Amino acid sequence: MKKSILLSLVFVLGLLTVHAQGIKLGVKAGANFASLSGNDADILNLDGRTSFHLGGVVVIGISEKFAVQPELVYSAQGFTLSEFGVDATGKLDYINLPILADFTIAEGFSIQAGPQLGFNITDKIEAEGESESLDAEGIDFGAAFGAQYKMNSGLFFQARYALGFSEVVKDVDIKNNVISLSIGYFFL
Repeated sequence: MKKSILLSLVFVLGLLTVHAQGIKLGVKAGANFASLSGNDADILNLDGRTSFHLGGVVVIGISEKFAVQPELVYSAQGFTLSEFGVDATGKLDYINLPILADFTIAEGFSIQAGPQLGFNITDKIEAEGESESLDAEGIDFGAAFGAQYKMNSGLFFQARYALGFSEVVKDVDIKNNVISLSIGYFFL
């Protein structure tokens, strides 16, 4: 079994190497405008959290107009809440792994869409110097879509929306939503 998995992996990597129109590596960072949606988010009157993200990007060119773009991104997400004179911040930070199909529609400009898997690494609500766990689920599954503009210099810009499909907290109708704006650089 292990041999067949290893041989399959070597075969797929070999195909990507032979057929790839080039592999580019890069880094990116930017602003997150995160919120939570769902019936329970509306009932709790939760507001968004503005924060940041940073990570690495790989572009695997399949043809002149199509590429696969996996990323590994630290993403600070969550919410804010103001009730009864108390301001609270819910911190739900993730290591996200989007795997996007990248379709070039004009010179340097592409649209992207694909699944995203997030691994929760921060799970707390903070208010008045105190913090408590939110008991968030460890994995967040969703989809991401947006646009990217790449310059010949290696500089690139992204605008993206990530829509969560899974509940952030078990049996509570709350899902992640994030608009992100990024700037990055392809160095290879």
